Amino acid sequence: MKANVYKLIELTGTSTTSIEDAVDHAIKRAHKTIKSLCWFQVVETRGNIEKGRVNHWQVTLKVGFEVKD
Repeated sequence: MKANVYKLIELTGTSTTSIEDAVDHAIKRAHKTIKSLCWFQVVETRGNIEKGRVNHWQVTLKVGFEVKD
């Protein structure tokens, strides 16, 4: 049985709309160069406030993918 090998990278996605949108932006951008993305884990969520409202989300993810031969 073949033993798979995986690599983890860290990405930060941003959005003015939502946390989910920030995650989606990061994954879609990474998919352009890494085709075998398998999973993600949210590591940190932060943002900035302007005039008493959330203005911008930043979400840091660990993204795992299989290392191919």
